[in-house]
Amino acid sequence: MSPRSSSHGRTAIRPKTVVIADDSVVVRGLFARWLGESGQFHVVAVAGDGEMAVEHATRYRPDIMVLDLDMPGLDGLAALPQIVRESPKTAVLLATTLTERNARLALQGMTMGAMDVLPKPESRAGMTLSLDFRSEFLLKLSSIAQSSHEALLPFSEVPPEPGLPSGIMDLRPLISMMPRYLVIGASTGGPRAVAKVLTDIGDGLQDLTTLVVQHMPPLFTASFAEQLSGQIGVRAREPFDGERLSRGTVYIAPGGRHLGIDRRLGHIVASIGDGPPVRFCRPAVDVLFSEAANHLGPAALGLVMTGMGSDGTDGAGALRRAGAAVIAQDEISSTIWGMPGSVVRARHASTVVALDGIGPAIRALVRGGSSA
Repeated sequence: MSPRSSSHGRTAIRPKTVVIADDSVVVRGLFARWLGESGQFHVVAVAGDGEMAVEHATRYRPDIMVLDLDMPGLDGLAALPQIVRESPKTAVLLATTLTERNARLALQGMTMGAMDVLPKPESRAGMTLSLDFRSEFLLKLSSIAQSSHEALLPFSEVPPEPGLPSGIMDLRPLISMMPRYLVIGASTGGPRAVAKVLTDIGDGLQDLTTLVVQHMPPLFTASFAEQLSGQIGVRAREPFDGERLSRGTVYIAPGGRHLGIDRRLGHIVASIGDGPPVRFCRPAVDVLFSEAANHLGPAALGLVMTGMGSDGTDGAGALRRAGAAVIAQDEISSTIWGMPGSVVRARHASTVVALDGIGPAIRALVRGGSSA
């Protein structure tokens, strides 16, 4: 019987090949055992430093590489561009402990082509005994295995739309009033995609109050906001509870806490809470979108971007019922079409747009249709 066929004649799914690069023998062994027990992966090699990781990427061209940031000699961040160059179809999952320095480095790595980040427990006991960490590790690997890594390569072009220059999609038929708030939800692949959209909106951000839920742990979101501020030309930061929201600022949900919207003393303010996770997420896109629907209605414009899972689906439905439009990123340009795909399947998306087209379309909308 062919190794790719089951006893029932069905074609078996080929396990995804994985290289594990970590300077800890314990971590390498632990990850390899977990992946082997899952039945979905085949570990073809392990590496204890960046140079060996690059060699294995060149030799094996694995589907996935788990790459530790802190390794002797050539570290993970220095090895990453060589891995991407030698094996461009390898999806890289960065692994690192939670520190401000590592958060900045991991975000830099995602701009260089890494797909996602796995926060590692600081202690060996936390890593070996935590069922939550094992579950998160396998969930991230499984999601990456199901994704199309081509989404990390050059973005697709947008089909031309009549009436606007440079093939920019016209969003005006989708809205009942000009949106003043842009609410964004993203997960895996989001940091790079969100940064691109906000950069493409450009000076149109001055006309919008922008709120972003990006699934990230604590420390990472502050670094993400700092990184965005240097790219997009307006201030990006984490808000505090009760802060009055203003135009021309991008507000990033703090890692591990929900970001919502409230109305207090007649003003629209940020609401920061420690409520239970929604769809296993905190911060949750559903919380931001649902509260935007309650307090903003058609003055909000929703955007659901690349990410695993279905967070944002219920919130997108609430926005649509409140008269707001919702944009979903298309499948081809998404790293993982989980969240936007769920919104589309639930029929809560007003339109589906490729990543290259989202920012220009929003800018043209808020700037009155001009691309200049």
